[in-house]
This record gives sequence, structure tokens and C-alpha cells, in this order.
Amino acid sequence: MSAKIKIGRWRPHPSKSGQISSGSGRLSFFLFILPALFFFLNVVIIPFISGIFYSFTNWQGFGLTGTKLVGFQNYIDAIRDVKFTTAFGFSFLYALVMLVLVNLIGFGLALLVTSKIRTRNILRSIYFMPNLIGGLILGFIWQFIFSKLLTQIGDVTGLESIFFNWLTTPQTAFWSLVIVGVWQQAGYVMIIYIAGLQSIPHDVMEASQIDGASRVKQLFRITIPLMIPSFTINMFVTLSNALKQYDTNLSLTNGGPYGSTEMVAMNILQTAYKYNHFAQAQAKAILFFLVIMIVTLFQVNLTKKKEVVL
Repeated sequence: MSAKIKIGRWRPHPSKSGQISSGSGRLSFFLFILPALFFFLNVVIIPFISGIFYSFTNWQGFGLTGTKLVGFQNYIDAIRDVKFTTAFGFSFLYALVMLVLVNLIGFGLALLVTSKIRTRNILRSIYFMPNLIGGLILGFIWQFIFSKLLTQIGDVTGLESIFFNWLTTPQTAFWSLVIVGVWQQAGYVMIIYIAGLQSIPHDVMEASQIDGASRVKQLFRITIPLMIPSFTINMFVTLSNALKQYDTNLSLTNGGPYGSTEMVAMNILQTAYKYNHFAQAQAKAILFFLVIMIVTLFQVNLTKKKEVVL
């Protein structure tokens, strides 16, 4: 008597246990994201929606007693505020200079540390290290350099026209902010550029070398076009960080001299906590948010159109 054994493909049958495990997996997922979602709602979404409401009222900063709707009056007052519009212009000038210098220097550093030099790993750490220092501490360190060290060098060398306290004149104070900002952020964008450089296919570079392309042609015809996604990310990061700059602005110049280096974030905080115009400050913040959103979206869409897909 022989037994016949059928050999076929085993197919699992759906069972209640499988359904239970799928449901428990979803429950675990929601339990994991619940704390982050809670903080996101309480720190970002709810204050943002509340801020939009307060910007249309005469809110005094504490409670809702006596709060009345005033329409667009706070927005009109914000636009008429000369200090606010001046701070906007200064912030855009600072952001434009930072956009160019940070990305040029960061890309140059990325090319340097991805070359065949022996100290490339050490240089990566050195260039990235300023980004680890907080903006307030960084500003106080450079305030000492500009106000004390440069003055001492000028006294010793006799070159007072170059080595003096750069924080005492509007022009040099602006470039002091730029120097500190570039020194801090260039190492951060360098990391993103390194990732972009390492993602370029080696066979493309080898084929261009066989065709006789020089390093300059490889850079402008192959490397930079294939690096557009990295440029998109870094330009977005640089623009948003430069426009929202506050901590370095506070600790390095505190808006001086004579309010010439006051940026938008500092102007908003002074409107709220120095002059106690909380509703107007909230209106300025909403306008600031809209401008940053429009500028960054325009920049991202513009650079994404230049991306090359292999």
C-alpha cells in the first residue's frame, strides 16, 4: 500500500491571529508617534493658529480680557513701521550675501575634502565643528575678536584703518555678521555637498576622462549639473536660516550700531517685549512667515527645474 503525497506551494490561510498582529502593529505605530504628535500640536500648530487670531485683535499678551477684534489694523501698522521695513531690507541683503558665500565656500570645501589629500577626514571634522557651537556663544566669541583682538592688533601694527572694532560702524558690522554666519554654516552645507559628490556615478566621470574632458569641464558640465539636488537643499537651508537669524544678531551686534543691523526676528521680539505691542508683533510674525514661505518655495521650484536625471 503506497501513500501519495501531494507537493505544492504552501499558502498561509488568513487567521484571526494575523489580524490581531496587524491591528497591534498599527496600535504600536500610533503609540510611538503620539508623543511627537502631541508636542508638534502644542508647540507649532496650536500657537500658529492662535497667533493668526491674535494678530486681528488688540491682544495685550496675557489672557483675553478686554481683547477686541481690530481687523487688519495691526498689519497696516506693521507695514507703516519704518524700523520693520528697514529690518526686512537688511535681512534680505544679509540672506542674499549668505546664500552666495555659504554655498560657494561650502561647495569648495566639499571638493577639497573629497580629493585625494591625506588629511581630508581631519579637515571634515574641523570645517564642521563651528556648526556645533550655539549661536549665542558664537556671537560672544566673535564679539571679543572684533572688539578686542582686532583693536590690539591695530595698536601693535599701526594698521588702525584695517584692524579696529568692526562693530562700531554699520558697514563693518554687517560684514561681521556675514563672516560669523559663513564660518558657522559653511561646514554644515559642506556635508550635504559631500553626499552629493559621492553619489555621482564613477562611470560617468571615467567616460568623460576617456573623451578628454579636463577637470574644469568635468566640474561645469558634469559635477555641477548632477549636484543640483544638493544645491536645492542647501540654498533652502541657507535662505531660511539667514532670514530667521536672531541669536547671533543678538549676541554679536544687538542690532547696533544705532539699529543698523537689526533683523526682522529681533524687531518682532522688541515690538512684543520692549514696547508691549504683542498683537502687532504677531502680525509682523505672520507677514514674516508668508514672505519666507514665498521666497523659499520660489527658490525650490526654480532650482528643481534645473535638476538632471540620469
